[in-house]
Amino acid sequence: MNRSTLISSIALLGIACTSGPDPDTGLDPDDCVDTDTDTDTDSDTDTDTDTDPEGRAGWWDLGMTDYVLNEVALYYLGQSWMGATDVAEVLETLSRVDESDPYGWSHAFQDTAERLEAVARTSEEAGHPFSAAMAYQRASTYYRASLHRHPDPFADDVPILAQAAVDAHERYLALSGSPCRPVAIPYEDTTLPGYWCTPPGATSPAPTLIFHEGKDGWAEDGKFVVDAGIARGYNVLTFDGPGIGKTIRRQGLPFRPDWEAVITPVVDFLQDQPEVDDDRIGLVAVSLGGYLAPRAAAYEPRLAVLVANPGVNDWGAANLAELGYIDPRLPDLYATDKAAFDAAIYELMEVSDFIRWGVTDSMWHYGADSPSGFLDAVQEYKLGDDVKKIKARTLIMDADAETRGQALELFEDLETEKAYIKFSEEEAAQFHVQPGATAILTHRLFDWLDDNL
Repeated sequence: MNRSTLISSIALLGIACTSGPDPDTGLDPDDCVDTDTDTDTDSDTDTDTDTDPEGRAGWWDLGMTDYVLNEVALYYLGQSWMGATDVAEVLETLSRVDESDPYGWSHAFQDTAERLEAVARTSEEAGHPFSAAMAYQRASTYYRASLHRHPDPFADDVPILAQAAVDAHERYLALSGSPCRPVAIPYEDTTLPGYWCTPPGATSPAPTLIFHEGKDGWAEDGKFVVDAGIARGYNVLTFDGPGIGKTIRRQGLPFRPDWEAVITPVVDFLQDQPEVDDDRIGLVAVSLGGYLAPRAAAYEPRLAVLVANPGVNDWGAANLAELGYIDPRLPDLYATDKAAFDAAIYELMEVSDFIRWGVTDSMWHYGADSPSGFLDAVQEYKLGDDVKKIKARTLIMDADAETRGQALELFEDLETEKAYIKFSEEEAAQFHVQPGATAILTHRLFDWLDDNL
């Protein structure tokens, strides 16, 4: 879910506005913009975790003090729609999260995952494969959830938990009769992990969807695309590219801005599969994927359709703009004195578990070694004139409470055949990538795909 960014450099600096002037940076809270009235609950955009913003309370408020985790919780509740979680299991796990403990979220979900895995194993050994499969599926999701807010991406247990998530998901596939199988996609001098899913009984090449997440999601989280696609006769390939899911945790590969270097070998892989209609390949991506997928489409002409949820035109500019919102001098500090900028961030990391996690996690995903290094990296995530090279029919998605995306701007810059969908509060789908609203998301997504692919 969340899922494509640094809460960090922006989030943390919002907290800086609650303290006195910094002797090294000169930043003064009197000059900060009041962020306490922010009503958005997007896990990639919300900043001040110490206050309850005016207007925050609503059907989506699950009672987490950290309302970034509040929306992440909504995301995992929403996965019950596809059988990947269960409502009571998620709510019970949330009741055990100790928000004063940096490991509170991670340990609570790990405990639930281990309990469900034991249930699955017992059923499998007793000769009940389908029951076991369903429990393995939920265990896999809870293992992934335990890593969603893990405080140390370099800890020894991270690859162990990642492997446990993969193993449980693969047992689910094997025991459930799933139309998906694990695949290794050739990529440079290694491979990228994915799942290749084909409709049972198909007798001719079919339209094919490529799906990937952003910063916080995994290929396994694309089950909603798999289920909806298979039911309609599509092939679906979900995979983890650099910076995503299993690939960052098991192979150490960070994000890269030239995403065509990732998608081109994925399309090569698909064109080797006899089930694929080579003229009907589409790319669907969410969160930071809203930049990555359009960038790839600009250089990969074999894509017939493109879906970006939300559209992102200039990821670096989005980060710098929010810095300026919190304090108008922060972008200048970053531009003129990166050492002072980093010093301010590191001070905040000493006093806030949330900030320490946000900065560390984001630097890790982008292969940066400092907060300013992260901002340096994201400046490269800009479409610019490349947007005019996109020839695929394109759907740009947006939402009422989406603030990190630049969906309408990207839509207007496109020169190809295009469409724009904005999810609304009335649909209960107003947040970043529609957590908890998978039904209406897939409904509107596949209606468009059916007409265009």
